Amino acid sequence: MYQHPAMDPPLLTPEVPGCGGRIRVRDEDFEVEEVPSYEPSGEGDHLYLWVEKTGIAPEHFAQGVARRLGIPVGAVGTAGLKDRHAVTRQWVSVPKECEPNIAKLEGDGVRVLKTGRHTNKLKPGHLKGNRFRILVRDADASKQAEVAAVLDRIRSQGLPNYYGPQRFGHDGETVELGWKCLAGTAPRRLRPFLYRFALSAVQSLLFNDYLARRLSDGLFRTVLDGDVMAKWPAGGLFVTHDPAAEQARFDAKEIVTAGPMFGAKTFPAAGAAADREAAVLADFDLSPASFGGFGKLVQGTRRHNLVYLDDLAAGWEPDGLRLAFTLPAGSYATVLLREVMKAPAAEPEEGAEDDG
Repeated sequence: MYQHPAMDPPLLTPEVPGCGGRIRVRDEDFEVEEVPSYEPSGEGDHLYLWVEKTGIAPEHFAQGVARRLGIPVGAVGTAGLKDRHAVTRQWVSVPKECEPNIAKLEGDGVRVLKTGRHTNKLKPGHLKGNRFRILVRDADASKQAEVAAVLDRIRSQGLPNYYGPQRFGHDGETVELGWKCLAGTAPRRLRPFLYRFALSAVQSLLFNDYLARRLSDGLFRTVLDGDVMAKWPAGGLFVTHDPAAEQARFDAKEIVTAGPMFGAKTFPAAGAAADREAAVLADFDLSPASFGGFGKLVQGTRRHNLVYLDDLAAGWEPDGLRLAFTLPAGSYATVLLREVMKAPAAEPEEGAEDDG
């Protein structure tokens, strides 16, 4: 078992009581729908299928599609993983020659809702985000004012863009394996996917630790000298040389601070911001050189420290609290649920909130 405080980081609203409750009591309590980067153009060699699935593990989904259509699993394209204990809708691409056999996909938790043609195969990352509709069963209806206060804070200040607990594996086993991979002591013959996934879990833990320190130090919405900034909702990176000027743009929701996903080629911060990032590495006995020698696996990147939820909505029902919102690809619904419920939102399971 591996544990670290960054796996349970500080809340944005720690002083506001939560509503408690339970999620995923039934698969239909947790709905996830992809927001694709693009729609199929209507022509091309790839058949796109808008598929609804229920109760199917993400690692088995592509295999099942390939088996039913009689094609290699490598011919199946998806933009991201989707939870097992949920009703999920997403695009899947297969070769156009599969079109006469599409009816074979129907059943056992799978429905094909529509089809289209496109010029390229779907690949991981061809995804803007995920739209969620979640029922928190048995939520305490006496906490309606508190829930409203939490959601108002998130709407105005943004949601800390932490990685959720499922990113680290059950009992932290994925990140524990990642430390062994980084140190060169991992078991031999480790599957390439698991090796890459475990290494990225370490990067995720370090990001959470970095962001947790900003919240604890009251710097969640403060632009520091040397901070790396990103245009919101998407755009290029630049380093802050005039904190006051960039603070005004940050407050106007034009830009956001971007924290480190440490790696060999992470876009560098400067000044006070760089010192804070170096302190994170030092406390883990790491340096930028620790990420060398892994090729493209841990090159490093930047991640928004916060995300804005423009469509965040809530409603009370007889069975509990219904939340609806959209998150960018790579952000976690469990982080929002933790703020609202003030309780663990789910057992760790890699799912739709992970990087698409």
